Amino acid sequence: MSNMDVITAHYAASDRGDLEGMLAPIGPETTWTEAAGFLYAGTYTGPESVRRNVFAAIARDWDGYTFTLSALLDAGDTVVGIGTYQGKNRRSGKAFTARVAHVWKFDGDRVASFEQIVDSAPVAAATD
Repeated sequence: MSNMDVITAHYAASDRGDLEGMLAPIGPETTWTEAAGFLYAGTYTGPESVRRNVFAAIARDWDGYTFTLSALLDAGDTVVGIGTYQGKNRRSGKAFTARVAHVWKFDGDRVASFEQIVDSAPVAAATD
């Protein structure tokens, strides 16, 4: 599979709500960075750390949390997904919409890193 195919499969799994499919390209040494200022900010290594610190936290805190992909850009060893997050905070009842970019970097045929770049202000405002 090409790098684009790997990331396309990740986003297809996201659309299906298939967490195992989403985590499939994440190896034990893959770093996953959630943006500074985002609720789950930090760098996590490996699929279990990403599951626990990102996806389990999102499932705990939000209803209807989604990512809608609007563009997928192929730059060889880098693939960039651009889209929108939406969700409703379980505690505050407030909804948000935020633009986001995901930067996926490959080392050969494996995902080396993921970096989220997000407008975190609407997300934070929904938690007030």
